[in-house]
Amino acid sequence: MLHVLYLVGVASFAASGVLAAHRANMDPFGGIVLAFAASISGGTLRDLILGRHPLYWTHDWVLLTVISCTAVATMLYLRRWELPHRSLMTVDAIGLAVVTVIGARAALDAGVTPFAVIILAVLTGVTGEVVRDVLCGEFPPLLLREEVYATAALAGAVGYLLLHWAGASDTLGTVVAAGLVFALRMAAIHRELHLPRLADSATRAAERRVR
Repeated sequence: MLHVLYLVGVASFAASGVLAAHRANMDPFGGIVLAFAASISGGTLRDLILGRHPLYWTHDWVLLTVISCTAVATMLYLRRWELPHRSLMTVDAIGLAVVTVIGARAALDAGVTPFAVIILAVLTGVTGEVVRDVLCGEFPPLLLREEVYATAALAGAVGYLLLHWAGASDTLGTVVAAGLVFALRMAAIHRELHLPRLADSATRAAERRVR
């Protein structure tokens, strides 16, 4: 089940990469590049940190096929229809939710400390988005513009770890943790939720000094 969910998350990130390329007026090659960059960057960074060789995607032809087919299908769809305004954020939220939990599972299997599990889960979830946005020339990336992005991944990683300690099954832990990440991201998107900004704090501090 975990591998199937991972393919869903990777496909979502692949679609988000193509959508980002479409918004940036890139050609089809750019769409393919962003699809792969968004899909495998997080897992690649995780495996490099854990010292895993060969990298997971180099021997998983199913994964590479899913990314390629998703990218091509998304580009063909965009040639005829326009997706809703928030479609990029929605498919990105699906990818973030699933890939974060898979990152936590991989870190647990590697036997690292609980704190490292959380860090690696968040890195696995957010790295693809950062690489995608940087390649699109969007700065700051979504991660730094939407504070609930990494916070959602953090909440999901902590939730998965707590459920693991409580003896919950992998299926239950995966569904609950991924659902938590997705719910937080969608709430942030639709209700414009965010953490207090540093600029806001600085402004209030300056106002107090003036008084």
